[in-house]
Amino acid sequence: MADDRPGEYGVVRDGLIAVHQSRITWVGPESEAPPETVENAASVVDLDGGWATPGLVDPHTHLVFGGHRADEFARRLAGVSYEEIAREGGGILSTVRATRAASEDELRRSARRRLQVLIEHGVTTVEIKSGYGLDVETELRMLRVARTLGEESGATVRTTLLAAHALPLEFADDRDGYLDLVCAELIPRVASDRLADMADAFCESIAFTAPECRRVLEVAARHGMDLRLHADQLEDGGGAALAASLGARSADHLEYASPEGIEAMAEAGTTAVLLPGAYHVLRETTAPPVERMRALGVPFAVATDLNPGTSPVVSPLVAMSLACTHFRLTPAEALAAMTRSAAPVLGLDDRGRLERGLRADIVCWDVEDPVELAYWIGANPCRVVISGGVLVD
Repeated sequence: MADDRPGEYGVVRDGLIAVHQSRITWVGPESEAPPETVENAASVVDLDGGWATPGLVDPHTHLVFGGHRADEFARRLAGVSYEEIAREGGGILSTVRATRAASEDELRRSARRRLQVLIEHGVTTVEIKSGYGLDVETELRMLRVARTLGEESGATVRTTLLAAHALPLEFADDRDGYLDLVCAELIPRVASDRLADMADAFCESIAFTAPECRRVLEVAARHGMDLRLHADQLEDGGGAALAASLGARSADHLEYASPEGIEAMAEAGTTAVLLPGAYHVLRETTAPPVERMRALGVPFAVATDLNPGTSPVVSPLVAMSLACTHFRLTPAEALAAMTRSAAPVLGLDDRGRLERGLRADIVCWDVEDPVELAYWIGANPCRVVISGGVLVD
């Protein structure tokens, strides 16, 4: 399945995909394949009527963390808002306390279990953020764990520094002091140790203002990191326009993005990363302006936003289904949003499509129709995962 149109699957029936080392060397109808493609094959995977798609790309996760926040889930159901919990010292700061208390090995083992679930559901490339340390050593520890997961899991891991996620309690009366620490000490250390591919910030009134986010991200850019931004999730804070002005690869969430912000993203080529898990868990009622994105040609991706507080979603298929239900994506758009449109968000142009010369990240599904990938909720029809030409156990 490969097609440049986001609303189309690009179906090839009775198809064949040939792989040599880590690359796709042929893809198309089996009847048109060169004879030697089959004759010289060292091994064959027969889907027996199943479907093959590109490996899924989850471009926004927070899967390295300590503890959980199930208690907050119950409180929100009782009527307490996300903002109220955050201002009481819960929310992100609750996870910060648990993450700071966890050893590097404890963080690695718990994150490895979560990553394994994503892989078992067809994810071959995943982004992992820091942001639950909010001090130099814990942020570095989180990023080291993420790098290690990429080395040992079979999936490609791209890492993101999210130090501007929340204001730690020890800096409650010194916002500038914390930002000084991030800009003068943490970002240079992360860059020197090559621990982060990207940098992100949380642009909301409960976190950091647009000027504060700009300051952090401009420093990160000078240290060679690509940029991302949590933008306009809870209110219109100018995040979409800020991301566009910075040349960020993506603006994520965008429930309250303004028309002008979406226009700026269209002009800048900034991808919108839709996070329906958080929208669902927080029981939001204002959806991202997807129709305007379509009209202006803003590319959009979908991610699990896997995190312990607002999106404890460990299945990319559930994220796709929620994107269809809540944001009115078509099933074909949802699949494109976790393959072809998601890979560029991570700076990767060698995957997300089944084409000759691209990386052989392939998932085989036990379904009769690709619509089923977004249709079933809770099922896992993933049969085989191939990452870089290698079968992943």
